[in-house]
Parts: sequence; C-alpha cells; structure tokens
Amino acid sequence: MERGPAIFAGVVFALFGSGLLAWTTVRVRQRRPVAQGVSPVASATLAGLVSVITLTLGTWCLTRL
Repeated sequence: MERGPAIFAGVVFALFGSGLLAWTTVRVRQRRPVAQGVSPVASATLAGLVSVITLTLGTWCLTRL
C-alpha cells in the first residue's frame, strides 16, 4: 500500500529537482538572472541547493521501497 505514494513522491521530487537544476544551469551559462531583483550569485546558489535537496529526497523516496 505504501509503494504507490513512495514511487509517486520520488518521481515528482526527482523530476522537479532535475528540471530546476537544468533550468538554473542554462540561466547561469547564458548569464541571465535566475530570479529578478536578487543577487545573481545568491539566487543561483539557492536554486542549485534546492535542486540538489529535491534530487536527494527523490532518491531517498525511491530507495525506501
């Protein structure tokens, strides 16, 4: 019964984390702002950190099966 929600949560976290990491990487390489009105270094760092955390959560959810 718990496998369905764990798989769903793991896939959602993994997709969000990988999408955010890819988007942040593209924005930084193009030297475009990641967030409007915020320091470019701070916004890229925070977005990168959040993407790594969500990828880790997705991996954790999928290994708990």
